[in-house]
Amino acid sequence: MDESHDLISFVASMSGEGSLRVEENLGDGYVRLRISEAERRQAKHDIRCVEDIVIEMLRNARDAGATEIYVATGKDEDIRTLVFIDNGGGIPADMQERIFDARVTSKLENMKMDRWGVHGRGMALFSIRENTREARVIASQPSQGTALLVRVDTSCLSERADQSSWPQAVRDEDGAYTQLRGPHNIVRAACEFGLEELNNCDVFLGTPTEIAATLFLHASARLDASRLLFTDDEGDLPVCERLGCAADAADLMRIAAALGIVISERTAHRILAGSIDPLKSVTARLLRERDSAVSSRPVDLSRDRRGLIIAKEDLDHFSRAMEREFSYLSSRYYVNLARMPRIRVYRNRLIVTFDVDKEE
Repeated sequence: MDESHDLISFVASMSGEGSLRVEENLGDGYVRLRISEAERRQAKHDIRCVEDIVIEMLRNARDAGATEIYVATGKDEDIRTLVFIDNGGGIPADMQERIFDARVTSKLENMKMDRWGVHGRGMALFSIRENTREARVIASQPSQGTALLVRVDTSCLSERADQSSWPQAVRDEDGAYTQLRGPHNIVRAACEFGLEELNNCDVFLGTPTEIAATLFLHASARLDASRLLFTDDEGDLPVCERLGCAADAADLMRIAAALGIVISERTAHRILAGSIDPLKSVTARLLRERDSAVSSRPVDLSRDRRGLIIAKEDLDHFSRAMEREFSYLSSRYYVNLARMPRIRVYRNRLIVTFDVDKEE
């Protein structure tokens, strides 16, 4: 009678949702969980607050070889949005979803131990997705960097109430900055990481507008116009340099949105005009140091940082004129335009690209 009752209870426990979580019923209320359920519960434990997400994402970017990490964050009611953009090794297209699976890692031989513990178990991104509304790769290519988006419901996963205060750096007996004082908020998490990796990578933290302006300035300073001649679109460029090839405000808004950063048209115009100051790295701000010459140059509000400004309708008119003029080559070399000529404004240059199809 008792054995029959136990069998009925066991069958009942293995039916429906329970069967997806339980590998074996051990009796007396004990069960052996399936690996997937044990991982899910561990993942919930790994991430206890929004600040934990920030640290894990920064560690991931560092381990991917990033020397620059940009974190754009904002909050709408209970939803905290975080966008992480880095210049690290990037993620192949076929792995951009699988990296969120449990135990998937690229660190087979180089698991890292740092002040936050072991890193390289392949559980960080899995834990983040388990604890958030959304976590996904926005843009990435091998050797081209990565942009990732995370949205958190802070009514389910808490964050510090004070997210505006900056910590204070405290010197040790040797005069080195090793400790911080202040609320354990997102800013402090970024600063602690920045201090830990002071000689390895820079972290830039701010609003979407501030990060877009900083990315644009950094990219504009680095991007060589000659590279644009051989680039079909900004998607072929490193993630951190894509905003630098924006031709106008609409272009800047579109490219920023493709990186997970939403800005208004007015903001885009202000960024192009140089009226929004770029951010210093969190450690430069924390330690009150000057950033590189690029980010500390005075802002000239009277002109676009790229130099020449041409209205979109005039660029469209010029493109149609170039299409008509192309007929001279078309009739002599048996080539046709594959699409309308594309015109880019880069500082004081106009770059015109003709994509052609050769007649058989």
